[in-house]
Amino acid sequence: MLAGRRILLIIGGGIAAFKALELIRAIRAEGGAVTPVLTKGGAQFVTPLSVAALAESPVHMELFDLTAEAEMGHIRLSRSADLVLLCPATADLMARMAAGIADDLATTLLLATDTPVMAAPAMNVRMWAHAATRANVETLRARGVTVLEPDVGAMACGEHGPGRLPDVPRIMDAVRAHFGDGPLKGRHVLVTAGPTHEPIDPVRYIANRSSGRQGFAIAGALAALGARVTLVAGPVTLPTPPGVSRVDVETAREMRDAALAALPADAAVMVAAVADWRVEASGLKIKKGPDGPPPLSLTENPDILAEISRSPQRPKLVVGFAAETHDVLANAEAKLKRKGCDLIVANDVSGDVMGGARNLVHLVWPDGMETLPEAPKEEVAEALARKIAEMLHD
Repeated sequence: MLAGRRILLIIGGGIAAFKALELIRAIRAEGGAVTPVLTKGGAQFVTPLSVAALAESPVHMELFDLTAEAEMGHIRLSRSADLVLLCPATADLMARMAAGIADDLATTLLLATDTPVMAAPAMNVRMWAHAATRANVETLRARGVTVLEPDVGAMACGEHGPGRLPDVPRIMDAVRAHFGDGPLKGRHVLVTAGPTHEPIDPVRYIANRSSGRQGFAIAGALAALGARVTLVAGPVTLPTPPGVSRVDVETAREMRDAALAALPADAAVMVAAVADWRVEASGLKIKKGPDGPPPLSLTENPDILAEISRSPQRPKLVVGFAAETHDVLANAEAKLKRKGCDLIVANDVSGDVMGGARNLVHLVWPDGMETLPEAPKEEVAEALARKIAEMLHD
């Protein structure tokens, strides 16, 4: 899939640097060429000899290498690739990128390049969560750098949380998506995510506990497989996944209008937890009074999933979600028939799933069912994206 693609791989310092060797092997297995740049920190964890042997290419380490300067100056090196890939991208390396520092070969290449840049972060969980790192990530993304979300799990330091280097298959999906070479290349997928807010008055609203995290992860995973993704997002504060086009809405009716406007699409993945009811909102704040709570007359909101399923522009594949607290599979099967969709993703939300980091889902379709093991929502998203790609190609 990467035949003829040239990737400049910058290997940062950190225990995760050993995975860069696996990444080189994966890129070359798909026909890509790797030009490796090994930082001084990276060289503490992997040797230049092992990197050069796997890449079948000289390893560049020093900014003022006279032989290299005579044959290929660092400016030319920075622009001779189709993609600059940082793996692992440490907190220090991203901080120097964000500040525009150029004090070694890696940072000089990054400052001089006009080639697209992708970073696969790896660091301690508290370093990833630190305000300085978050600001640096947002700065880099605003400049057009694709910064992948790290994995969640146990780390070499003994702590647990987000900060692990993304698995090599996920990095490869992102690389393929960059080149538009994934299994969903040429496909348009609509995704809805997050809650909706239905105003009661200027300060109050009806809502639910959805964080949008699962839907955003699915949108990112679909884009990583090469899809053109339109994400219609309720009111959440999550960053837009790389390669995804986002439309922000607040209410169910706004989400319905934006979803229908995004058609035609090859698939619609309706992850959003849409409020079932709304009220006629007051223009003024409702005050407490001697007569007790004011009556709220509820009106049913549009059924977006059913409308998409019955639309004249119905996508080939319509995926619905069922957040249940009991009889999960029975309710999912009933919803599949009632809504007219092709696949239901059902989960039990009686615990801390809504707003949490992990999920366990059941995939239900007319003639089958599959349970995915409990995993971080990002991994669930990747498995579901692959299932969607399979179903679209059937």
